[in-house]
Amino acid sequence: MKVLIFGATGMVGQGVLRECLLEPDVSLVQTIGRTATGLKHPKLRETVHADLLHYDAMEDQLGGFDACFFCLGVSSAGMSEPEYQRLTYGITMAAAETLARLNPGMTFVYVSGAGTDSSEKGRSMWARVKGKTENALLSLPFKAAYMFRPAGIQPMNGERSKTPAYRLFYSLIVILLPLIRRILPAYVLTTEEIGRAMIGVARRGFPKKILESSDIRNAV
Repeated sequence: MKVLIFGATGMVGQGVLRECLLEPDVSLVQTIGRTATGLKHPKLRETVHADLLHYDAMEDQLGGFDACFFCLGVSSAGMSEPEYQRLTYGITMAAAETLARLNPGMTFVYVSGAGTDSSEKGRSMWARVKGKTENALLSLPFKAAYMFRPAGIQPMNGERSKTPAYRLFYSLIVILLPLIRRILPAYVLTTEEIGRAMIGVARRGFPKKILESSDIRNAV
């Protein structure tokens, strides 16, 4: 299986990349992002691409993939809705529309979040935008598309968020996450589980197109 990862330097993306490199069934991992991961591995190929809204000049690098794991995302804190929509819906769809055209047999997995609003009409701005993004992705002519909506995430192998506020949050709660996971196992996933679940749905499919935390665990 040949896999494309967007957002491999973020906390979730780091975990997904690790699982893909460990998986014998994955022969190639291509990352696309504004910065390189800094990792060296025989299966890893990296492309640093500053303009994530345009891919015309690099389409020759984007064909022949079996799956795309889209882990790229930003916090909505302090953003207007138009700006958040540009960075969430705009960037995601620019990549997805290109990939759907070049890889009609691809499985596309998008990391959304618990509480995403599929109606696109709720009070929460970020949830509306994420819902719009999910709905648009599900309408594209991929072989299959799955929306992952994790709630709590426990980093397992040194993964760190690129967002300062998130790094502070995780530094404060890191000791409690294993306990929360034991008490509420349906709501806390590890980065390992998310990565393995993505590989699982790309390989075997899944009965649901939108996967909440418990579904993601069942897809591992």
